Amino acid sequence: MELPQWFVPASCLVILICISTLFLRRDGKRKNLPPGPPGLPIIGHLHLMKPPIHRTLQNLSEKYGPVMFLRFGTLKVLVVSSPSAVEECFIKNDIVFANRPVTLAGKHLNYDYTTVGFSPYGDHWRGLRRLINQELFSVSRLAMLSDVRVDEVKILVKQLFERSGGSWTKVEVRHRFVDLIFDVMLRMISGKRYYGTDVVSKEATDFKNMMDEIFELINPAAEDLFPVLQRFDLFGVRKRMKQVAKKQDSFLQNLIDEHRRKRSSSSNNNGANQEKKTMTLIEVMLSLQETDPVFYCDTTIKGIAAAVVAAGTETSASTMEWILALLLNHPEVMEKLKAEIDTHVGKDRFIDDSDISKLTYLQSVVLETLRLYPAGALGVPHSNSEDCIIGGYHVPKGTMLMVNLWVLHKDPKHWKDATKFMPERFQNGSSEGYSLIPFGAGRRQCPGANLAKRIMALTIGSLVQAFEWKKIGDKQINMMEGDGLTLARLEPLVALIRPRQEMTPLLSGL
Repeated sequence: MELPQWFVPASCLVILICISTLFLRRDGKRKNLPPGPPGLPIIGHLHLMKPPIHRTLQNLSEKYGPVMFLRFGTLKVLVVSSPSAVEECFIKNDIVFANRPVTLAGKHLNYDYTTVGFSPYGDHWRGLRRLINQELFSVSRLAMLSDVRVDEVKILVKQLFERSGGSWTKVEVRHRFVDLIFDVMLRMISGKRYYGTDVVSKEATDFKNMMDEIFELINPAAEDLFPVLQRFDLFGVRKRMKQVAKKQDSFLQNLIDEHRRKRSSSSNNNGANQEKKTMTLIEVMLSLQETDPVFYCDTTIKGIAAAVVAAGTETSASTMEWILALLLNHPEVMEKLKAEIDTHVGKDRFIDDSDISKLTYLQSVVLETLRLYPAGALGVPHSNSEDCIIGGYHVPKGTMLMVNLWVLHKDPKHWKDATKFMPERFQNGSSEGYSLIPFGAGRRQCPGANLAKRIMALTIGSLVQAFEWKKIGDKQINMMEGDGLTLARLEPLVALIRPRQEMTPLLSGL
């Protein structure tokens, strides 16, 4: 007998009601859960989550405090927004919160939870973390690859110079920043670049489309909040994830195979291996694969490459867009930054990676932007592996931890004139501890923080050195943010640029 069309949805609804009731009763028996607003059956507090969510959570925390308990469907959620609560999570309970929530994206887009971003805390994750810290993000490795960053920034400057034609020209910067970061990451990983004036190919277009789809799908899915729905794939999310994962795997495997063929050809021709300082990350890992083929298998290599590109691109590009928007709204800061660059670098050469340490005001501009507009307003979610106590409240095992950086970074108890753009606040070089954690905290804080800050400082410094910038019209630029895992601008930044007259001879030689 054929079942009626309403049978499956109705059955799912009944199951969800039963599960929701069971969870609510079980949690209700627990004493001293953190405070939070009243929830509804099945959906919990999802009905309260109006975009942008970080602002909604800010409003709720003003009423219920800096340690707040919510429920998104069947998922238990802890939201913290004070330095003391953050410190308690990542110092006293560091190992407890060293895991990630179980999600569809972790399974289907991250090689079944084996990438550094989604792998459970343990020996495998420690091995991955050690590898990328040594072979990609170490001080020596970043220094070896500084030419890659400088080269890509000069390509961007050249593009803008050629577009301007020497007069005021309208430019939209976001897609240029995305292309820049993509190429920096891909060159570090594989030695290849896909964007720029001299690179236009179907492969580049396909790669960009694939990454756009991954960024879309990595957001929490309905099935993550209601796991009972996963077996039905009612919204087709799992199918889409599998399709794009197949494309990603094929793309990355091609990069590995290409490197493997080059190594084989070099060996057959009795060619010497490249020195480590010139080796890409894939080349390094293929060398390690010879001594430990189990751990350094192709899946590990692909997982690391995918994680590095996905984690660093949107975040850095969005932050640089915010920096320029703030500078345009605060021309006095722009002029002060320009003066610092002219003093320490001059006008007869471009900024180099080695100059960044001397440009303290430039570094302060980057930090102040990360404070006001953290790349991930709610950080990267954590999950506790056992029951724990935060702020004197009981937090049950399997709770997703969200740190509201939007609130934390603007706490008036820790920041004078907390909502104002004041790079000078960082000029004394003091550390703000857990009141400023744009790259996370604890064992799983972002390992690429130093690389990200270097790229952003080099890029913004180069653009301020080479060009005059101004707003279109007299109105202040809209500084409202959109919604999503990455804190992007609600409106893409469009500005006017023209080459600085004194820099034109140098720009003409690019």
